[in-house]
Amino acid sequence: MSKHQETASAPTEPEGFFGADAPVAIEDRAPGPRLRGAGARSPLFWKLMLAAIAVMWGYSFFVMKDALNAVPTFTLLACRFLASALIMLVLFGRRIARHFNARNILVGVAMGVALGLAYALQTLGLVETTAGKSAFLTGTYCILVPFISFFMSHEPLTRYNLGAAVLCVAGIALVALDSLSMNRGDVLTLAGAVLFALQIALAARFGRELDVNVITFWMFLTVGAMDAVAAAAVEPPITSLPWTPELVGTIAFLAVFCTCIGMLMQNLGLAHVPPATGSLLLSLESPSGVLFSVLFAGEVLTVRLVVGFALIFAAIVLSETHLAFLRPLLLRPSRRR
Repeated sequence: MSKHQETASAPTEPEGFFGADAPVAIEDRAPGPRLRGAGARSPLFWKLMLAAIAVMWGYSFFVMKDALNAVPTFTLLACRFLASALIMLVLFGRRIARHFNARNILVGVAMGVALGLAYALQTLGLVETTAGKSAFLTGTYCILVPFISFFMSHEPLTRYNLGAAVLCVAGIALVALDSLSMNRGDVLTLAGAVLFALQIALAARFGRELDVNVITFWMFLTVGAMDAVAAAAVEPPITSLPWTPELVGTIAFLAVFCTCIGMLMQNLGLAHVPPATGSLLLSLESPSGVLFSVLFAGEVLTVRLVVGFALIFAAIVLSETHLAFLRPLLLRPSRRR
């Protein structure tokens, strides 16, 4: 191959404040207009991983409810995300240095601002509502992601997306809305869901062409810095808190598993599956949150909750299969008697 051909075939990297971006590994890049399955990883792998992360986050609602009894909101979030940023810096320092340019930083900061505001609203809302209700109200982001992705990056918006959204809304309404009235905590949680949807759409849009580990680091650092400033401004000093071994263990679980591993795997998964599918799989966080609240916090599992769970699972099946398994039955010719 000639030198001219080698130059022509090399991928063009975006320019930034600090020069051209370094090449992104093939497993972290989306070749062409179609979504990819991450090299040797199949799309099913990423879908199962997103579902597992959602279950873990459902458990985190129960854990966070207890942690908030001892640690103020912004201090808890600052501890979570600054610790996660430090872990990412240790693990991926070379990659972060190689991709140290304006585009990666701006995308990561934008994701961080959306996520930081979302977590703040969700956590403030959790103080005034139940863990199960907070989980379901937060799950409304799965309805918004396909529409935000459509306007942001022209992702296909099909009738199956709309049908799945309607089913998901119905399931959330059965579980979360005991009446048409909502308290302040519910409203804050719903506002956070809108920002969660924006962060997911940004991760799905830019994770296909940038290094996901790098933009996730900048996202963590942004969220941690925002919450540290807020904590210093309105909350008691960190040295005055009751730092028991149980509390330290809870914060470590939230920082390492729910934030660092969970959010990184979420961003990787969203770069490998359609945003509508990814958001619906992540909505399993909601029924998982209620399930753990039933198991550990004494909330009652009613028929309404079960029907709500069923509708959300039906929404996932509709989005994933487009009801293709029913077509042979519908097209089968009727037998004559």
